[in-house]
Amino acid sequence: MPTRRGEPKKAAECLRTALRDYNLKFGTILNDPDLASLRASPEFKELQEEARLGGEDIGYSFRRDLKLISEVQAPFRGVRRFFYVAFSAAAGISLLFTVPRLFRAIKGGDGAPDIWETVGNAGINIGGIIVLVALFFWDNKKEEEQLAQISRNETLSRLPLRLSTNRIVELVQLRDTVILAGKKESVSSALQKAERFRTELLRRGVLLVPVIWGEGRTPQVEKKGFGVSKKAATALPSIGEDFEKRAQSITAKSKLKAEIRFKAEVISLEEWERWIRDQQESEGVTPGEDVYIILRLDGRVRRSGKGMPDWSQIVQELPPMEALLSKLER
Repeated sequence: MPTRRGEPKKAAECLRTALRDYNLKFGTILNDPDLASLRASPEFKELQEEARLGGEDIGYSFRRDLKLISEVQAPFRGVRRFFYVAFSAAAGISLLFTVPRLFRAIKGGDGAPDIWETVGNAGINIGGIIVLVALFFWDNKKEEEQLAQISRNETLSRLPLRLSTNRIVELVQLRDTVILAGKKESVSSALQKAERFRTELLRRGVLLVPVIWGEGRTPQVEKKGFGVSKKAATALPSIGEDFEKRAQSITAKSKLKAEIRFKAEVISLEEWERWIRDQQESEGVTPGEDVYIILRLDGRVRRSGKGMPDWSQIVQELPPMEALLSKLER
């Protein structure tokens, strides 16, 4: 495989042919763990842009149904919305019958309903509708925030790293990570302090990922589309079959553990910076400030904060890898 031999140009050309002439889906390329190093290369960025201009879906939404994940995390949201709508409708119908009674009560006369009782009923119905509608919109806002966080987590999981053995993998293959983002002086100081807790941090599966603002820029590539292929193939060639098999495979964790040391180098720094700034904005932190982000073993954000972390506190908070809590988080 060209990408395994460090030939990104040849690998990109093979993929370009498969996409254009043999109906290979771009989602297969994005999901294949063996193509992590290619996805971190300028050749892949060019290929991705060509696919986009050619009409391919190059987004990350195809990997996961965000709505489905949201429903799993908040299983009773649909039930709550049903009751919001049902009770609002019931209060609205009751209010329709109450309004004429209120007019008769105000007008007075024989047989007129009690005005204070009628006003109370109308007030209860109006108040109920206001509260239920407010809850409905509040639930919608929470869902939007949750979907945005899930989307950020999915984007984070695909960001590339270079391990100490020079192998390039994606964060989804590691998960046990503390991200240090900020100015060079701040990050360097935090890394030096972490060395004093190295043994304990390694016992907790911690991998440090330093992100220094402004170091490195992704080179610009010429944008051009695939266009519509005139050729049509009835079956995929062997490369397509190979991709389908590899997309279903998962890199053995034991093999990765042997490669992981204490610190990893980020690839595609602009993508990492973009994700961190989005995360800062979502948490009300001024983009560009020094921050640290601690991930759970399942890839979700455990905790984040301004400045650099207190390593002694992190050692106390994070359970060792062999602990039951660590196994449950996986």
